[in-house]
Amino acid sequence: MTEISFPEPRIGPAWARRRIGAFRDAAAFERFAAVYREAMDGLPAPDEQRTVDTSYGTVRVYRFGSGDGVPLVLMPGRQSCTPLWRANLPGLMGSGRPVYAVDGLGEPGCSVQSAPMTSGADQAAWIDEMLAGLALRRAHVLGVSIGGWLAVQVALHRPERVASVIALDPANTFAPLSWKMLVVSLGSVIPGMPEGLRNRLLGWISGGIDNASEHIEGRLIASGMRDFKVSFPAPALPGADELRSIGVPVLALIAGRSIVHDARKAAARARTLRDGTVEIWPEASHAINGEYPERLAERVHAFLDGVHRNGQG
Repeated sequence: MTEISFPEPRIGPAWARRRIGAFRDAAAFERFAAVYREAMDGLPAPDEQRTVDTSYGTVRVYRFGSGDGVPLVLMPGRQSCTPLWRANLPGLMGSGRPVYAVDGLGEPGCSVQSAPMTSGADQAAWIDEMLAGLALRRAHVLGVSIGGWLAVQVALHRPERVASVIALDPANTFAPLSWKMLVVSLGSVIPGMPEGLRNRLLGWISGGIDNASEHIEGRLIASGMRDFKVSFPAPALPGADELRSIGVPVLALIAGRSIVHDARKAAARARTLRDGTVEIWPEASHAINGEYPERLAERVHAFLDGVHRNGQG
């Protein structure tokens, strides 16, 4: 069993009015914490558990494995946190580089936001400070959904910290959000949404499965949607010039069945990257990391090996 130390959480609407992510009330925090602990028990035991101070709050980071290679840092999606990577960690570990899983700042988890974040530059700043606090000079940053958007923001605003970016069906990064995704997002902002409807929305984003709540990852995200209020602006779509300015290698894996955006339009725009490798996985949904963990691990290792051979990380 993984021993989890929960920090003092932000609780109540007063924090949200200050543009600080917070649990809706004490009971909401307790519900989420119970699911989080259960979910963490399904992961490999972390080799280290750290809480890192930044200008925007304290960030919880778990290290899995060790090695001298440039580390791989995992950024989860909206309303999610480290247990999202349950299916992926076994395949990503053991490659000669440590893997760091992050609970996103301003999202439900063991990170605690203390200052508003109003831009991509703010988001990149806390990640940069977190990496500095971990004494990581550079890192490969892998993110799914909003986590992919975050990885791209670090490459845009703090490029000296990034060895490469791996973006898994990143939200509002290469193409605008679809109307379907905007409908799903309502589940994050309507506190009284019936549980059955919330689970239906989760199934919709995950390729139409009708039992999302039976999976621990689905239960964790559902709890985050119900019990936590995210309080920063919607992510801004990077401009064409911004994307072309990214100088680090980028692997963009676009889910062909994603409801987040038009997959073909996202792939076409991603191909404007100076050093981009872009693939559409036709049968994948937005839950690409959970649907194809073995294939994803093989693809990530191959990409990172190529970056290393080219002397970039």
